[in-house]
This record gives sequence, C-alpha cells and structure tokens, in this order.
Amino acid sequence: MSDDDFGFAPPPFKPDEALQRLKRELRELGLVERAGRFERRGTAIARVVAEGDGLRVERVRRPSRTSPEWQARVLLSSADSRDFVADLKRQLAQWSDRDD
Repeated sequence: MSDDDFGFAPPPFKPDEALQRLKRELRELGLVERAGRFERRGTAIARVVAEGDGLRVERVRRPSRTSPEWQARVLLSSADSRDFVADLKRQLAQWSDRDD
C-alpha cells in the first residue's frame, strides 16, 4: 500500500447514475433538454450520452443557431463530471446575449 492511498478507494463510476445527475445539473444551469440536446433560448449548448463505461459529452465552442462547432470529451469519473459542469457554467457566464 502506498503512502498516497490512505486505504480508501474512490466509489465506482456508474455511467447511468452519472448521466441522470449530469442532466439534473445542466437543467439547474438553466438549460432545457430537447431532442437529446441541452439548449439555452433555442440554441444548442451541450449533448450528453452514456457510452460504455463513461459518458460522452459535447459542448459548443460558441453558441450558434446555424452550425455549432462541437467539442467532444469522455467523462470516466465523478470528478470529470464536476469539472465539465464547472467549465460549462464558466462558459455560460462569459457568453453574452449577443452570442445566443
């Protein structure tokens, strides 16, 4: 056992439960789920889906009604999920109304 371990293992990552939790957190940010996407004022912002032993998430680089440019990422832990939500929250605060 290493000194960094302290005898604790992180809880197992359960993609189905994490997906539900992530969807709830995205709704709390004011996004509306529609056709598998999360939108703000009719503009696609994020997509999430359980895939294998993780979550595949995508968010737009910049809001666009015509052709959004998606940035994909795979979340394999609860910490990854928290980081994704925090980053998205920061981006939402930076985008102004003219970006919608």
